Amino acid sequence: MPVQHIIFGRPVSLRMPPRRIQAVLFLVFLCASGILLFGAPTSVDVPSVQQISDAVKNPKLPSVPKLPNPFRPSAHEPPPVQANSTDGKAKWYSDWTWRNPFSSSITLDENRAVLPPLMKRTPVYTFYELDTKKDKAVLKAENQLLLTWRRAWWAKGFKPVVLGRPEAEHNPLYRLLQTKKLKPALERDVTRWLAWGSMGSGILSNYLAVPMAAYEDPLLSYLRRGDFPKLTRFEGLNSGLFYGPQNAISDVIKVALDNPDLEKELSLTSAVPADALAVDNQGASIAYYEPTVINTKYKAVADALGSPLSAAGLTALQQLINAHLQTTWQNTFSAGISIVKPGKHMSELIAPAIDIARNLTACAASPIPFSCPPNLPKCHPCNPSHHLLISTLPVFRNSTKELFSIGTVPHPYTFASLHHQKDVLDPRYIRRDLKDRDPWLAFTTKELLGTAVSAATRVVRFKDAVAAEYGQAHSLWLTAERESHEDLDWIFGFELPRDHVRDGKSETPVPGPERRPRVKEENEDAAKPTEAELEVERRLLQKARSAINSKVKQQIVVKEAVEAWNLADTEAWRFARAWSARRRVERRKWEEEEKEFAGAEGGRGGGRWGRWFERGR
Repeated sequence: MPVQHIIFGRPVSLRMPPRRIQAVLFLVFLCASGILLFGAPTSVDVPSVQQISDAVKNPKLPSVPKLPNPFRPSAHEPPPVQANSTDGKAKWYSDWTWRNPFSSSITLDENRAVLPPLMKRTPVYTFYELDTKKDKAVLKAENQLLLTWRRAWWAKGFKPVVLGRPEAEHNPLYRLLQTKKLKPALERDVTRWLAWGSMGSGILSNYLAVPMAAYEDPLLSYLRRGDFPKLTRFEGLNSGLFYGPQNAISDVIKVALDNPDLEKELSLTSAVPADALAVDNQGASIAYYEPTVINTKYKAVADALGSPLSAAGLTALQQLINAHLQTTWQNTFSAGISIVKPGKHMSELIAPAIDIARNLTACAASPIPFSCPPNLPKCHPCNPSHHLLISTLPVFRNSTKELFSIGTVPHPYTFASLHHQKDVLDPRYIRRDLKDRDPWLAFTTKELLGTAVSAATRVVRFKDAVAAEYGQAHSLWLTAERESHEDLDWIFGFELPRDHVRDGKSETPVPGPERRPRVKEENEDAAKPTEAELEVERRLLQKARSAINSKVKQQIVVKEAVEAWNLADTEAWRFARAWSARRRVERRKWEEEEKEFAGAEGGRGGGRWGRWFERGR
């Protein structure tokens, strides 16, 4: 019989409670134990009356997560970074929207300029076979001739490529040539055609055939397009220049190699029917210094060349071609050179531009002074006593195609510092005293556009002057903050003299005193700056350059404040800087691609500098 438990005279049941009740009791036990072991809080933070009042006035609402709005417009993403689109601090994006007034609306990056897409350069090929048995001085002189040829074609918008026998050996028809016993001159001519045929459509040029005409010359414009429907030669140029598609080139080579009397011919073109090549009689834009022309028109050079060819004679020929290229340029811009000089106290700012202009108008060294190119027998030779006019203008003048303009684009900080003669700019001075926005563009385009024009319109017209096809052929725009202006020879297509180096830093060529033409100021009555004033300008210019490149936070704030106040001037400066940098990067990339095939150190060209590197660059 079970035992009955009694408490205080009442029967008690000892059944266990439900599990949920047990869990609650257990949690209560744990909490009580924790309070006993660790103690209860001894104080309570009671808010003051002021805190309660502030909370009532400014209630802190709980943050609500931002939900996506399906009806809002999608955010723009910055365009991808393109290959070879930076050089130092200059950054750019190549796109057809480059005429947009402000690049940041396209790139979403304040420091990235939008430039026009790179023009596709039509390849122009020449053939050169290194003969290691020749004297080193002769090889060096030949390299200078190749350099002159490359520079001239590059400046006219082409992509010059030097071919050799390895390219010919890649042609399937080369085996057929090896079965023939040809004279050395004929074998070399067929080999160069085979090398051309292995490359594809394009232009084949002798490296003594160079373009001597304006950039917009009709023949050069046609050749730049690169659309060649049939194989063509030029009347009067013999084997100096050809152009055509690859299939037509291969067909002509096959016909020549199948000719049973090939051994009796003097060249490949004489071994094919007359109608195998079309004839173009518009070759007056090309100067070809073939032996018959040199013997007839340039006797002094022919005597110096001798037989076999001497290094002195080849050097004289290179100097003659270079001088004729400069004479052609001077004849193209017979109205002279205009130096853009807007604002006050800008004499030192435009000094490099004046140095460039003086070299362009100087007479290059030539073995036959007062001579003309073979394709321009009635040219106006360079005369040391009658230089082209160099004038400084407060505006950019685009009145005639015979006038070449050189502009120096300053950063807004540089322009403000020189124009107002201020050592240091600060936000207060910018806010209170720099009343006019974009003063450099306003001064520069005042004659071209008037005064009642927006800054956006002015910057678009400036971009046209810098990068449009006509603008880049008739003007040169450089930034004021660069102490070294490279690639001038490649821009103009001929070697400028270098008689002096400014401050041991600049690569800007400066002519000697005996060949410095006078610079005409538009306002002849204006007082010329004294040496003390020029020294102040030099000091301010140097300080401005340091401030723009400074990494000090305070200086960066000031620079950005000036840029924000002069958005159009800043856009013009960044555009000109990026344009100049991309032009330099394009040429370096081209040489980097070609150096392996054209005489790099250890390559087939032989020698450290081979056929591509220009010593000292």
